Amino acid sequence: MTQMRFYAPRFFDGQAFLGEQVLTIVDGTITAIDQDTSKFDVVAKGLVVPGYIDLQVNGGGGVLFNDSPSVENLKIIMSTHAKFGTTAMMPTLITDTVEVMQQAADAIAQAIDEAVPGIIGIHFEGPHLSVEKKGTHCADYIRPISAVEWQVLSRQDIGQVIVTLAPETVSAEDIKRLVNLGIKVCLGHTNADYQTAQQAIDAGASGFTHLFNAMSPLQGREPGVVGAALLNNNTSCGLIVDGFHVDYASCKLAIQAKPQGKIFLVTDAMPPVGTTQTEFALYDRTVYVNNGKLTSTTGELAGSSLDMASAVRNTHKNLGIELGEAVRMASLYPAQYLYQNQAVIRGELKPGMQADMVVLNDDLSVKETWISGLKI
Repeated sequence: MTQMRFYAPRFFDGQAFLGEQVLTIVDGTITAIDQDTSKFDVVAKGLVVPGYIDLQVNGGGGVLFNDSPSVENLKIIMSTHAKFGTTAMMPTLITDTVEVMQQAADAIAQAIDEAVPGIIGIHFEGPHLSVEKKGTHCADYIRPISAVEWQVLSRQDIGQVIVTLAPETVSAEDIKRLVNLGIKVCLGHTNADYQTAQQAIDAGASGFTHLFNAMSPLQGREPGVVGAALLNNNTSCGLIVDGFHVDYASCKLAIQAKPQGKIFLVTDAMPPVGTTQTEFALYDRTVYVNNGKLTSTTGELAGSSLDMASAVRNTHKNLGIELGEAVRMASLYPAQYLYQNQAVIRGELKPGMQADMVVLNDDLSVKETWISGLKI
């Protein structure tokens, strides 16, 4: 048994900002929180907040998950994002061959078996998408669900699974089947009309991938997928707050329209995060980095160079969202979406929760990241 007393002069437990607190951490879990500062092992020199949870991470540290799905590359991606406060992530595989899907699932299963810190499952963004709204995804790989894909999606050793799909290409029956497997179904890269999106929600789809991007827009006579996302109070939306993917005014509108807790921050991060890369290969194209904006040679946005610390900072400073709420959008709300109706062990810093913590400087940059009570 390993035990540590962790002194936080400034502390946000996920609900309230508190003064001096000491967390007792046993084998990676918070067992008690008190104000006895007479004895402690570690002092946090900054504001301690719950660790960030990113449900859409394509890459980082110079690595794209699709290019070589392996435990080694997962470790690179995770350690890179940990520098920016991410303590748990869903590595995301964009549309690719079924062989790459199988390799990705094998890598995730191995990482979970080896208890690689922070790897909690996998997000399959495609390949069952709309060609019209494919964005930077490769049209050649977009396809219906086959028996081989079902074998991958039915695996029980790959943690929590998110599947992003276009409801006009996947039947309501198949959406129900995915949900019955415990998969979180998100609508994205879709040109569906409002009625089709609503039918998918009725079948169990519960989320929307990078709200506003690569989906049919809200219009006066056709609400589209965006309208379905904003109107359905029980669904959750990932939001990329980088100033490129969504105008800040539209971000504010979405946050006002949805119930509290139903918008969570994602990065949609690509290899340049944590590096000085100015370009990288994606499929048969090149993606260029220009002042933080990623643009493919074919003209469309190609993911982001956003990290979670910057997403929180942008949400607080550019959207005017109270700091505690901005942190919840990066920690508690993605945890609640992912583990709905299950025991939630992340997203807050309270007894019984995993000791996933971030120590922030005054400018909200990351000073330290802790996963399961271990400094990363």
